Amino acid sequence: MNREISIYSHRELAIPDLVPAVIAEAGDRASRRFLEFFTANIRNPNTRQAYYHAVRLFLDWCDTHHIGLRQVEPMIVAVYVEEMNRFRAIPTVQQHLAAIRMLCDYLVIGQVLPFNPAASVRAPKYVLKKGKTPVLSAGEARRLLDSIDTSHVVGLRDRALIAVMVYSFARVSAVIGMQVEDYYRNGKRWWLRLHEKGGKYHELPVHHNAEFCLDSYLEAAGIADQRLSPLFRSTRGQSRRLTLHRMSRRDVLRMIKRRCRPIGLPHRICCHTFRATGITNFLQNGGSIETAQRIAAHESPRTTKLYDRTGDEITLDEIERIRI
Repeated sequence: MNREISIYSHRELAIPDLVPAVIAEAGDRASRRFLEFFTANIRNPNTRQAYYHAVRLFLDWCDTHHIGLRQVEPMIVAVYVEEMNRFRAIPTVQQHLAAIRMLCDYLVIGQVLPFNPAASVRAPKYVLKKGKTPVLSAGEARRLLDSIDTSHVVGLRDRALIAVMVYSFARVSAVIGMQVEDYYRNGKRWWLRLHEKGGKYHELPVHHNAEFCLDSYLEAAGIADQRLSPLFRSTRGQSRRLTLHRMSRRDVLRMIKRRCRPIGLPHRICCHTFRATGITNFLQNGGSIETAQRIAAHESPRTTKLYDRTGDEITLDEIERIRI
């Protein structure tokens, strides 16, 4: 294996330098094809990391059971899926099987495998009618925003980031992917340009509350003129000084947990909570599913409907209809 290719893959494309033993034992061609699958075939870094984790678990399982790459058959993949299904959520099992299937396809095309052993293996069925993401009430969301200490630039950053997610229904990856220039004036209004999946841009006007939070943050950070630099930046150690690097999803999740804990909000609150909270509040106030879909940049209204929690509450009057 060319060491230069391995180093490039690790540093520039954010995948581990280590080729799993099952792949390495299958020869240089298999190792090269394995790395190409993650570097040349998968462009989204989040998908790359998730799929690497999935196939790595499967290949390590094969190694533990002394199964070589060319010994993998549909029955072996099926046994692995059944084993996973006992202790992992069905969507996770589906994702892992999809990753294994895609990798095997790539190895077949590269003439490393004679056929795809995962092609005929079916994933467990999963029907989801309502999302499981925890949602905050309007009062809880407002209490969280108001509880953040804004006497320092880090507090202003955190409030602005949460506000953007709530008021634009934005995915956390789209928000942390923003540059300073992605918050811009268009006519009399300020707009956001969100970096969505598949290299797409999604532009929408800024809610006045989010605009206030963003303006306060940019003024305190002094980065309004650094148009091509990250909008939401990480901090260095305990210094609470902003760096030149953008925040990661883990940085945001840790920040959210830290901000929710003092005011007693549930530990289950996550980055996606604010997307679901914004959509739910919008629908509660008379907004339509179709408009929510456009704001959230969903491909299908069925996806948006998963975030609709307006019918979650069962009133006492409804319960009293049971007359036994």
